[in-house]
Amino acid sequence: MADPQSNFAHCEALVREADPDRYWASLLAPEGKRPYLHALHAFNFEIARVRESVREPMLGEIRLQWWRDALQGEARGDVRANPVAAALDDTVVRFRLPRQSLVDLIDARIFDLYDDPMPSVNDLEGYSGETSSSLIQLASIILSDGKDPGAADAAGHAGVAYAIAGLLRAFPIHARQGQLYIPTDILAQHGVVRDDIVTGRGGPGLEGALADMRAIARRHLDQARTLRTTIPAEAEPAFRPLALVEPYLKAMEKPDYDPLHTPIDLPQWRKIWALWRGPF
Repeated sequence: MADPQSNFAHCEALVREADPDRYWASLLAPEGKRPYLHALHAFNFEIARVRESVREPMLGEIRLQWWRDALQGEARGDVRANPVAAALDDTVVRFRLPRQSLVDLIDARIFDLYDDPMPSVNDLEGYSGETSSSLIQLASIILSDGKDPGAADAAGHAGVAYAIAGLLRAFPIHARQGQLYIPTDILAQHGVVRDDIVTGRGGPGLEGALADMRAIARRHLDQARTLRTTIPAEAEPAFRPLALVEPYLKAMEKPDYDPLHTPIDLPQWRKIWALWRGPF
């Protein structure tokens, strides 16, 4: 069985490779809290990549159930043999994190396993809240030594803004996989159907649909900014990734942007500079 230090080191390496935006943001948190943030974000990555690691949705559901059981103390086998599960469990115990929030995150990710369309904007906001917003809130609790930082509303809006920016960045990948996160009600308003996207045809309505998505992200970003006074100083590093939302959205508004083929990223130095300056 690996020792706790090596479990946390495994999580750090995983997050640095797979989720560099949250990794660089975590370096602005107090050094003693970083391993626990890495454990939280490594868990998130493991859950988010389940679809890519299985051949069919039912196998994905089984894998998600293992994580659900691990959090609820019902997993068969030795959970401690999994370095991410072990580090997450240590983090949950140390900071008294609400296990139900982590279970809800797993449940929300069931959507990722299938090709069902996102029905509405409300559904998208709910999905983003259970995943991205929840991570910000849990990170805030870690940074506040296990106390409720009282910034749930700010975390809610911040998480939706960050999630939508991320989904828009991943739009070409999701389209190739047959996944649709743009709500059906937005697509319908612009006369876009699923086949236009998954076959790579695009069409004139797609630009408008994606512009609507960016507008929703910005609306939540603005709401998070109006709530910045509710965020205690010690919890502020949990909100740092929000600094990348506007630069990503602006990159999608350049004349040569092709949503079905253009990957959206920023030079590492620009990311670090934006994160250092802060989200607000």
